[in-house]
Amino acid sequence: MSLSAVLLAVGSSPSPTPSESPTPAVPSIEEAQENATQAASWVEQNWSTWLAIGLRVLLIVVIAAMLRVAVRRAITKLIDRMSRTAQAVDGTALGGLLVNVERRRQRSQAIGSVLRSVASFVIMGTAALMILATFQINLAPLLASAGVAGVAIGFGARNLVTDFLSGVFMILEDQYGVGDEIDAGVATGEVIEVGLRVTKLRGPNGAIWYVRNGEVKRIGNLSQGWSTAGVDVTVRASEDLDKVKRTLDEVAEKMSKEEPWNELLWGPIEVLGLDSVLLDSMVVRVSAKTMPGKSLTVERELRWRIKRAFDAADIPIVGGPATPADETPDSDPTAGMAAPSAHSNTSSP
Repeated sequence: MSLSAVLLAVGSSPSPTPSESPTPAVPSIEEAQENATQAASWVEQNWSTWLAIGLRVLLIVVIAAMLRVAVRRAITKLIDRMSRTAQAVDGTALGGLLVNVERRRQRSQAIGSVLRSVASFVIMGTAALMILATFQINLAPLLASAGVAGVAIGFGARNLVTDFLSGVFMILEDQYGVGDEIDAGVATGEVIEVGLRVTKLRGPNGAIWYVRNGEVKRIGNLSQGWSTAGVDVTVRASEDLDKVKRTLDEVAEKMSKEEPWNELLWGPIEVLGLDSVLLDSMVVRVSAKTMPGKSLTVERELRWRIKRAFDAADIPIVGGPATPADETPDSDPTAGMAAPSAHSNTSSP
């Protein structure tokens, strides 16, 4: 076979099918060097920018962390100082406000927790926005979206927000605390827990009431300030007023000096005089300032002592104006000694 025939056979051989992949070309040394040079040049041009951004982010994070720690420590010291100051001042300087140690501790912890949380949120939120701005991210769409989402969440959870804000102001203003006897309108009882959203009360029958702070429109605190124990003694109109007053003064003086009544009484027991005079009877009122929540206890003891003293002094206590003067007193020895409602120094927001 001639050389021309061989070349013709080779030229007419079939081309490779599409399924057969060609062998990739190996880059030359010159091309590799050119690519490496371009990469090094790009890194050299941008490394200063990256370093500046990294240092700026690091500086923002460090300053935010240090500021957060400093603010939290300042808040803690402020709360501790307020607690120590309140412990050093007696009840008289506080205007008669009785605040026990446990209540003051819980109130201080709640106030400190709220202030620390708010401070941390503001500081770290501001730091996050500054970091995003460092990376040249447009914050306008982000803030607009966050604002719309916040409005939607706030509208949907407006009751929760109302409860939270009401709880914050109740704690800051010290409207009531653990152990206080309060009338919240929707429920009445002893406060066993004060939260930012709900307040737990134990009712007179032992039931526990969960009262949302946002539902409380008024608060009557029977445990702040002082309470008034008042007893009305009804005697016959023909009785000797001087003898009645002298007997009551003796009872008041003796009770004021005995324990534990001298601790429960925050002032002398006073005979206020005639409260009313009717045709067949007259009412003499006796009153005293007591420790908060102890007015009923003092009233019961005072009635007991007055009845015994009047029996010893032969002064009958009548059950009301319709009782004739020559009849015996009512079978109930304290029926003629009515007590007006416990006059408590109440507070309301």
